[in-house]
Amino acid sequence: MILPDISQLRDATTHQTTTFDGCTTKTVAVPRGATSQIASGEGCGHIAQLWLTFPGWFWRNWEEDKENNPSILKTLIMRIYWDGSEQPAVASPVGDFFGVGLCETANFAGQYFGISSGGFFCRFPMPFRSGFRIEIENRDARIDTAVYANVLYQTTDIPRTSGYFHAHFATGENQGSEPLRIVDVESRGHYAGCTLSMQARRQNYLGFLEAPEHVYADDDWEEPRFVGSGLEDYFLGGWYFRDGQFAGPTHGLPVKDALNSMVAMYRVHDFDAIHFRRRFRLEFLNPFRPADEPFRFSSVAFCYLESAAGVAPDPPAAEELLCWYRVRQRDHQSIP
Repeated sequence: MILPDISQLRDATTHQTTTFDGCTTKTVAVPRGATSQIASGEGCGHIAQLWLTFPGWFWRNWEEDKENNPSILKTLIMRIYWDGSEQPAVASPVGDFFGVGLCETANFAGQYFGISSGGFFCRFPMPFRSGFRIEIENRDARIDTAVYANVLYQTTDIPRTSGYFHAHFATGENQGSEPLRIVDVESRGHYAGCTLSMQARRQNYLGFLEAPEHVYADDDWEEPRFVGSGLEDYFLGGWYFRDGQFAGPTHGLPVKDALNSMVAMYRVHDFDAIHFRRRFRLEFLNPFRPADEPFRFSSVAFCYLESAAGVAPDPPAAEELLCWYRVRQRDHQSIP
């Protein structure tokens, strides 16, 4: 087991890599248009906890003249590489990876990831067999930033059956009747959950939540292996999340704004992981075909796969990442 009972003694060595230089500099600079490495490690083991934060999405009292914009939560891209691979297994905007893709933050603490009053943390176990590297790319057109990060990892033997952690990002506009595809991957492994942020073009509308999940795996490819009963039902809510925000260990709703027609949701599958031998696809599809009610979305799917190398496309250009009709924390103005 990657995460054994907390009372068990284990043959492991604990390390932490940090952006603090041990003297006066606590951050790694990530200026506009640049990519910077924020962490790396060697050996065999697993990342046990990843934490980071950065300025640019909130007012900086120590640099009052600096421009700030919550859109940097979408334009700052995190990539994680395993065992010297040239293709990242994780490639996602920071906001989406940690649970909220709406150009804003929301405080919540799940068992595996969350946003803790300005900090972003992840505790998914992330195995590696020879090493790892974490990079941050700044695609923002106007804002320079600097990243604080601590990555705690254990060097220890990893079972042969342990998969590599992958995070697949997707975003776009849906006319309402199209499948909302979260992940489509060819590999052996299991699906471990997702984050999903959505916003309708029409205000005060949450009808996109009518869409149940359709799960395809292996030989069940033309017809789904199973189908759910609704999108909020998949995230273990009900009645369009009737009573609003909540945060549980493995599922939650950090954001619900009915007037702005937007929600941010997460669900983790641990004991209920969905296993596949060759291929896997998950999508949400509204059976009522509401073609006249478009919405926009962004998502991150979490999987454990056989391959250390990434198999998903890189996040699109910044203008596609900034997909929302309305951004609540940017003076209530829309991003074009």
